[in-house]
Amino acid sequence: MHSYGQSGFDVVALGVNGGISDGNLTAFFISPKGDDRGVMCDAGTLVNGVSVALQQDSFNSIIAPSSGQQASIGTIIKSHIKGYLISHSHLDHVAGLVIASVDDSKKPIYAFPSVIADLQDNYFNWRAWPNFADSGVEPTLKKYTYRALEEGKSLPLTNTSMQVTPFPLSHGGRLSTAFLIEHDNSALLCMGDTGADSIEKSDHLATLWQALAQRLEGKKLTGIIIESSYTNARPDNLLFGHLTPRLVIQSLQDFARINNKGQSLQGVKVLISHIKYSLDTGFSNKKVIKEQLNSANTLGVEFVIPTQGDYISFD
Repeated sequence: MHSYGQSGFDVVALGVNGGISDGNLTAFFISPKGDDRGVMCDAGTLVNGVSVALQQDSFNSIIAPSSGQQASIGTIIKSHIKGYLISHSHLDHVAGLVIASVDDSKKPIYAFPSVIADLQDNYFNWRAWPNFADSGVEPTLKKYTYRALEEGKSLPLTNTSMQVTPFPLSHGGRLSTAFLIEHDNSALLCMGDTGADSIEKSDHLATLWQALAQRLEGKKLTGIIIESSYTNARPDNLLFGHLTPRLVIQSLQDFARINNKGQSLQGVKVLISHIKYSLDTGFSNKKVIKEQLNSANTLGVEFVIPTQGDYISFD
């Protein structure tokens, strides 16, 4: 089923954690509101994430369920995921894609050229895994088509009604990506792993906020997906290219200041991703991060910390 004319986005969290939580790693299915054709923003988890989401009926507002759990998983992965936006090549952002590639359908992988090179050289290379892509070590099985992105340049997302504009982020000195996904007059920003400019010695976040302030004039920013891997207790020299609640708030404040068009972040939904799973008994990073974000929230944004399988509406 395809439905048109609605503003906003449907998001299903197939994986929400960063780090060691195999089976629940960063992966968000994003589609226009009421439209069953979407893309993945990162793909650390696929099959297990879809399975959990189906058990929670999170796809009910997006697709007509197939008969049986296994058939439904296959339908979503093969028919409704129309492509992959890969922010960077760390395993917790690509493991689900690589593993599921054996039974996946043909579709594009969208990424910056250096990220494509990492996928080509390190995963789809006939050593770590067969080469299901259209370039690299022969034979190329051509299931996936690499679509190289250019900074700040919009590109239609094939077989969807969305377009994407990528912007670079700095993740421990390595390239990561922020994806501005647009549909009609709605926009959603899905950010890969990133550190703060002051710590990364970078201007990528400042440049991103400036670009968004210019691009979003007349369009509605429905939400932001941004990471907060650690609590505020984590020292800056041990962040390894990640954010804390304090740094998330500071970055959003920078965005609000740069946006001099009078547009406010009031009411914008901010989904927090990539919280590091802790092996420490009795300690919940998620609970502490939520408390720290809400206590410092002077911007009027709505912080959402999802669990795996959740459906989130961005209106």
